[in-house]
Amino acid sequence: MLSPDLHATVAAWYTVNARDLPWRRPGTTAWGVLVSEVMSQQTPVARVAPVWEAWMSRWPRPEDLAGASPADVLRAWQRLGYPRRALRLRECAAAVVERFGGAVPTTEEELVSLPGVGAYTAAAVASFAHRRRALVLDTNVRRVLGRVAEGRALPPPGLTVAERARAAELLPAEPALSVRWNEGLMELGALVCTARSPRCDACPLADRCRWLLAGSPPDEHSARRRTQRWHGTDRQARGRVMARLRELPDDGDLAQEELLAPLGMADPEQPRRALASLLADGLVAERGPGRYGLPR
Repeated sequence: MLSPDLHATVAAWYTVNARDLPWRRPGTTAWGVLVSEVMSQQTPVARVAPVWEAWMSRWPRPEDLAGASPADVLRAWQRLGYPRRALRLRECAAAVVERFGGAVPTTEEELVSLPGVGAYTAAAVASFAHRRRALVLDTNVRRVLGRVAEGRALPPPGLTVAERARAAELLPAEPALSVRWNEGLMELGALVCTARSPRCDACPLADRCRWLLAGSPPDEHSARRRTQRWHGTDRQARGRVMARLRELPDDGDLAQEELLAPLGMADPEQPRRALASLLADGLVAERGPGRYGLPR
């Protein structure tokens, strides 16, 4: 049985240790929170913060982003990675304007109906923007709960029904405390209960962590995990193509050879594969026969 003061302990720790992230500051709109959540998917917060601030300064409301050109949106995304998220965010802005009068919806059911908003993002926006009771399960939260409540080194590669049920059992019933719980668990996972080098001596839950009390057993799912590399991959080639095109003016384009030759990939076929996949994803447009630029 976990300690009954678990929620209060996490909330108190978060109050003292929360990072000063720009989207947590007073006055941040629900739209600002939604943008931060989309940007933070698979991207470190340190890289997201300056891009988020520039983005929100330029497009503070959904209607502002909905009216932007795809090329401007892709340039503003800079090097956050997975640039399809930028175009989906623009589609999301248009949907908020068209279907909800420019106001970010408050329920998870409405939020998940927006382009680019999945179950996690919908729950996070409901919780952090609208202060509603919602089950927010990102990698950090799953890791903390897996160690404290289940005694696992790391959560399974995919979210399980049992894992979700346990997390739901631990979610406070009172909305305000549930929000603080979600915020605190995410911050604990990001700052203390990290995947590779957890700082158990600084953890407020160390005295009731089943993983620590069991002697920190190894990851039972290690054989199932894939390590994502970057150098030499098609993803790296895609990033280099996008970087070249972001440097062009609005009406600029490059011939295929001029675009792909300087990429410096070991596999000569990679740049062509990268270009083909970017065209398929709508991130690059063919401006004329064999000439390419950002979509207008």
